[in-house]
Amino acid sequence: MIRFDILTLFPNLCGGAFSESVLKKAQENRLIHVHCLNIRDWAADKHHVTDEPPYGGGPGMVMKAEPIFAAVESIRNPDSYVILLSPGGRQFSQKVAAEFALKEHLIFICGHYEGIDYRVAEHLADDEISIGDYILTNGAIAAAVVVDAVARLIPGVLGDSDSAVDESFSSGLLEYPQYTRPQEFRGWIVPEVLLSGNHRAIREWRESQARRKTRDRRPDLLGDRERVDPGKTS
Repeated sequence: MIRFDILTLFPNLCGGAFSESVLKKAQENRLIHVHCLNIRDWAADKHHVTDEPPYGGGPGMVMKAEPIFAAVESIRNPDSYVILLSPGGRQFSQKVAAEFALKEHLIFICGHYEGIDYRVAEHLADDEISIGDYILTNGAIAAAVVVDAVARLIPGVLGDSDSAVDESFSSGLLEYPQYTRPQEFRGWIVPEVLLSGNHRAIREWRESQARRKTRDRRPDLLGDRERVDPGKTS
């Protein structure tokens, strides 16, 4: 079992992501626990202020360090791993998701407004993660993405134990094309090899298609593993 604590100014925003489908069942089955907590609850002043103008001037507001430190320190234990979600963090990936899935307790600090007092990154967070090279208005959205990717790697969360293994990025390649009934749709026919019953041929076809798809769409994933002939198509 793994516990996810999401510290945000907008807990209702992230809560909905975990009340449907697979993650809802995972919580009901006590495979994961997800808690969306309001940082304002740890603000010391009577108005629950969590942001101030930045020193040095500039647009927007910056989230204060005090309530964030207080929140993390009140729920952290020796097994906790504190993650700051930030555009400046290391890139989130399937490999990182697998790394996080081995943890017992993940605490996510969600940024809002113009950013977070840098002392949180320097002295509180164990890791800093970005889900992509773009900016969101709300860090809780990023936290929901990371929690979903991590939770589905926990044994029992997915119905088929092979589902989390036999898909894009798990093998280092994009996933091969998938088909289902009907065999013919608008003149487009399912590849014959998939109907052959020859499991070895199917496996080889899927591997070749995964490599081809990765070369076409994400050659950066291949690195030096495969030197591609421009004329090679399979």
